[in-house]
Amino acid sequence: MVKKVPDWLNSSLWSSSQSSSPPSAAASPFQQPSRPLRPAAAIPSEPPPPPVVQDPPPTQIIEDSPIEDHGDVFPSAYDVTRQAQLLAELSKKVVDMSELRSRACQGIPDAAGIRSTVWKLLLGYLPPDRGLWSSELAKKRSQYKQFKEEILMNPSEITRKMYNPTICDTDDADCGRVLLSRSEITHGEHPLSLGKTSVWNQFFQDTEIIDQIDRDVKRTHPDMHFFCGDSQFAKSNQLNPGVRYVQGMNELLAPLFYVFKNDPDEENAAFAEADAFFCFVELLSGLRDNFVQQLDNSVVGIRSTITRLSQLLREHDEELWRHLEVTSKVNPQFYAFRWITLLLTQEFNFADSLHIWDTLLSDPDGPQETLLRVCCAMLVLVRKRLLAGDFTSNLKLLQNYPTTNISHLLYVANKFRVQSV
Repeated sequence: MVKKVPDWLNSSLWSSSQSSSPPSAAASPFQQPSRPLRPAAAIPSEPPPPPVVQDPPPTQIIEDSPIEDHGDVFPSAYDVTRQAQLLAELSKKVVDMSELRSRACQGIPDAAGIRSTVWKLLLGYLPPDRGLWSSELAKKRSQYKQFKEEILMNPSEITRKMYNPTICDTDDADCGRVLLSRSEITHGEHPLSLGKTSVWNQFFQDTEIIDQIDRDVKRTHPDMHFFCGDSQFAKSNQLNPGVRYVQGMNELLAPLFYVFKNDPDEENAAFAEADAFFCFVELLSGLRDNFVQQLDNSVVGIRSTITRLSQLLREHDEELWRHLEVTSKVNPQFYAFRWITLLLTQEFNFADSLHIWDTLLSDPDGPQETLLRVCCAMLVLVRKRLLAGDFTSNLKLLQNYPTTNISHLLYVANKFRVQSV
């Protein structure tokens, strides 16, 4: 027996025709923002922990609704109020993380470097105690500098240091030119050595992966001047290939680096690379199984995660699940693999992706479960088109997801969370 679709999904609210008169700007605080990262325009009640996305008013336009461009506007009263609330929270001697998550999950105003600081807190890079921030940042940034020096060192210098550790203890530019006699170079450290422990062998093996990084970096958000092009500015923002890499990681690192590099605090912006590295490590700690090919078929691998998305859709909308996977035979791997592994960075414009990440990073249990609910909500929001489509049209739709209201998408995802509790 097909499970009944929840009443709230069958409401007339969810089937508003595109010809319906759109609500006025004053009546609908969840209309498409006219500027990137512009949040809702009405103050919602403060949600209890865990973080929740506030319900939209009954005038909200939803599924397949046209998105209006309202042009440039000044920050709303809600923007200003929420910015003040977040700044007040960040100014406390010890930040209340539960309170911060509750406020951040609604979307973070793109001003005053708030998102940069909040993300560092949400990812555990900064401790809640503000008194420790300076020392912690100094320690991590110094540690990153050492990482780079060790990882990006020329194998010749490594070999020299093995035999004479004092050779390059200074910043003398000529220290790397000290030559070793042929008798001092062992067979294992010869540039042509194929030994597994040979630094030269590892150096040459890394060439292929570095080339892959270079290609992916140049493809990262090609529509944004910040990342692409031949200008010195763009090149300075391209990712450092010194760390072991799996294809797709560039898309996860890009939002972190962008947010930190655009921090109005000049010192923070100068150390954006180091801060992004450590935050990326924290982010990936809960997602790394998705990038390990050997785990693809395990209970923690990407296929298992996609199966959980399929089960979530079946739980909340069995009719849609059956049409997609049984009738039209659209394997969720065809669209959900990219959605999940890249945290939706390729499905929406960059500003909207940052808004979604505000919510994902606010989950105290990590972004994975919230991500699956957002993916499920994406399917539900286009259910009419999916139910009317076949394999080809549905796959095309899901691989090129239409523009949607992000505040509304997160609201639907939160509905699923509430129903599962």
